[in-house]
Amino acid sequence: MPSPAARPRRLRRTARLRDWVAETDLDARHLVLPVLVRAGDGRPTPVPSLPGVARWPVGALPELARALHAAGVPAVLLFGQAERKDGEGREAWSPRSAVAQAVGALKSADPELIVVTDVCLCAYTDHGHCGVVRNGAVDNDATVERLARTAVAHARAGADLVAPSAMMDGQVAGLRASLDTAGFPDRGILSYATKHASAFYGPFREAEGSRPSFGDRTTYQMDPRNAREALRELRQDVAEGADIVMVKPALTSLDLLARARRRIDVPLAAYQVSGEYAMLKSGARSGAFSEREAVLETLTAIRRAGADLIVSYYAQDVAAWLRRAP
Repeated sequence: MPSPAARPRRLRRTARLRDWVAETDLDARHLVLPVLVRAGDGRPTPVPSLPGVARWPVGALPELARALHAAGVPAVLLFGQAERKDGEGREAWSPRSAVAQAVGALKSADPELIVVTDVCLCAYTDHGHCGVVRNGAVDNDATVERLARTAVAHARAGADLVAPSAMMDGQVAGLRASLDTAGFPDRGILSYATKHASAFYGPFREAEGSRPSFGDRTTYQMDPRNAREALRELRQDVAEGADIVMVKPALTSLDLLARARRRIDVPLAAYQVSGEYAMLKSGARSGAFSEREAVLETLTAIRRAGADLIVSYYAQDVAAWLRRAP
């Protein structure tokens, strides 16, 4: 048989050769840990729908900050638990909300930690929708005004970036104007620009108690069938002032990440959501695959598709695995 003109296997022969020519890297600095927080003290409470994930009381957050610093995970994305819910979601912009307290606790423990806060109303409304409901539907503009109040409250508490996730039209512009007017022109916006109406949010909604009490979120979250619309949403949020844009969920949006990377100049994030995490946990526990290998493969695929940053409940585990890698 004639010898092949090209032999790609030559550069796969040893681990050192493979690392030397690797096109995609995965490092702890690419990771963001989503953190569920509640007011009060005590120990973190396990979340049954998300094995290995806990809800952190504000009083215990300095411990988490120290652990993240040691692991090399540079950022967190905070989600709060409401103590009182109402139709407007008023606790979301309270200076005493769990998120506002959590920002202060984390920044006091580690001023260098990058603290991003989720800005939405679903965890704070008694109906579970992401905004203000008028005549049975979410009122876009009334919701943006309340999201802006929430973003300012988080910035005042010390958040580095705010992350609007309600998928309201004009939410980035509304937050940017309010932050600037309130004296926070230096605070960034990480926009959930392309957030699909996905089945993979189930475990998180159970953990947050944020399932809608009527209807669903398809009138404001994106139809997963539409790629051109997703790119339009990304471009629009960049035009409105988003500093980072995010695609969610990650694994069902790899094509969008790749297309967005060619069209968008700002940093691009992807969220490996609760359902993706739960599937990996379940498969690993059943013995179907190695958890470490499967997680690293999926996160590397997200990076390869174009993500600069990855939000993942595995962030601490991955940082530890990478540190121990040969």
